[in-house]
Amino acid sequence: MEIGDKIPEVLGVDADGRQVKASDFAGKPLIIYFYPKDNTPGCTAEACSIRDNYDDLRAKGYVVIGISKDSTASHVKFADKYSLPFILLSDADTTVNQAFGVWQKKKMAGREYMGTVRTTFITDADHRVTEIIRKVDTKNAAAQLLKIISEHAQ
Repeated sequence: MEIGDKIPEVLGVDADGRQVKASDFAGKPLIIYFYPKDNTPGCTAEACSIRDNYDDLRAKGYVVIGISKDSTASHVKFADKYSLPFILLSDADTTVNQAFGVWQKKKMAGREYMGTVRTTFITDADHRVTEIIRKVDTKNAAAQLLKIISEHAQ
């Protein structure tokens, strides 16, 4: 997925087991952030940063969607534990991760494995990618987003 690309229609499964589609958010710009795992330090910091600035992001018209391969049950617990007001989608089979190009080979402690590379995509109201954040500052994720959104508004 690159700047200018239209995002895939299917985005994942929500807490109710319903398939969520881009067309569910017709005419609204999106912030779609991919993260590796619920309840891990970096992912929690990122989610809480977005939570703490959620009203500012919504005021600018954005819908926020977090996606990981965790189960919907895991997402429900994670959202409840940290009072996350935005949508978390499950991509258990990594189809959406692969469509966005964030399912990649990773290395940790000398071993290689496939996993989600933390990446955030910002789209316009037509769901074309306008920005990609590949180096997410987890503790300041919302500040990163708001800075980019403000620059685009000028």
